Amino acid sequence: MTDDQLLRYSRHILLDAIGIEGQERILATHALIIGAGGLGSPVALYLASAGIGKITLVDDDTVDFTNLQRQILHVQSRVGIAKAESGKQALAAINPTVDVVPVQKRLAGAELDALVATANIVLDCTDNFSTRHAINRACVHHRKPLVSGAAIRFDGQISVYDQRRDDAPCYHCLFPEAEDVEEVRCAVMGVLAPLTGIIGSMQATEALKLAAGIGQSLSGRLLLLDALDMEWRSVKFRKDPDCAVCGPNGDARAGEYLRRADVDRESATAACRLA
Repeated sequence: MTDDQLLRYSRHILLDAIGIEGQERILATHALIIGAGGLGSPVALYLASAGIGKITLVDDDTVDFTNLQRQILHVQSRVGIAKAESGKQALAAINPTVDVVPVQKRLAGAELDALVATANIVLDCTDNFSTRHAINRACVHHRKPLVSGAAIRFDGQISVYDQRRDDAPCYHCLFPEAEDVEEVRCAVMGVLAPLTGIIGSMQATEALKLAAGIGQSLSGRLLLLDALDMEWRSVKFRKDPDCAVCGPNGDARAGEYLRRADVDRESATAACRLA
């Protein structure tokens, strides 16, 4: 580490659990952040400030005036430009040493699969139910740890699906893909601004723990937040031995998911609701 890095990350280095070795592992990590909105904003800001070596920031949307209520990665002067590019500018202002790669497209199929394969950690910051399942399948196939968060109205959730462990459940184990998904999004139902900050900050925390190799992740445990009453619930869940994605005969294990037709089923509510 350089003298500048030792100074910039000194408060991490002072933590016995991280130290110089842990910070070096953080610096060597490539994080794939899918979604540069309400959740992706605090995730990207904290990972960049903490020194994640490379961030690939994926979003196919442009900055809209209504985003500014909660998407703190963007500012009013950048309304109308691509969120991925706006995010790159914001992260460069905080930590220019981080390699930020903006990707302005909605990834699917082979493109998503190839990008997940290059990352060390994947962060799902989307509000799109079909994309969540596509990300999960790619992470299962390549055995990449997935940090998934969701927020709608006053309700949030976060968990980790660490497919490096054979006994770890995947996203599909907890939220099986279904045909009758209710299509409800922030644009219709609304979302409390700091709720996305709370959940996104926790996603960044889990990602940094995974990068540094410290602590216990949320694998096998779902945290649910009711922000109106400010109450947390913790729900434990296990791997589904018959899971159609991560089970012994699952399509992701065999790579068969790449041959499936994409189904555009969008729902933030379904992603926040326990089956």
